[in-house]
Amino acid sequence: MMRTALIVDDSSSVRQMVGYTLRQAGFAVLEGCDGADALEKLGEQRVNLIITDLNMPVMDGIEFIRRVRAKPNGKYTPVLMLTTENQMDKKQEGKSAGATGWIVKPFHPERLLEVIAKVVA
Repeated sequence: MMRTALIVDDSSSVRQMVGYTLRQAGFAVLEGCDGADALEKLGEQRVNLIITDLNMPVMDGIEFIRRVRAKPNGKYTPVLMLTTENQMDKKQEGKSAGATGWIVKPFHPERLLEVIAKVVA
């Protein structure tokens, strides 16, 4: 069965790059342009992985993660933050919200896939 990932980023070029990397690794990909859009697209379906930016309009990555974690279908889904932010307080806020891991942009596709292999069964 094909694994599915949800990519959430307000940058279409980042969504394209991450999506390409994940498709090459055998994932089906859903995309959201911000947290609110992604929650709507996620609905009640289950995904195997979520990769989200932190700074986005409408709903940022931290609030998005909180809302995903409150849903029955998102309680245990691995969620990776992919962001330009690397301050310790932001990382702690992400972890408290339920982020599984933190990757700083720009990302290297090989490194992203290494991290994904560690968090997706």
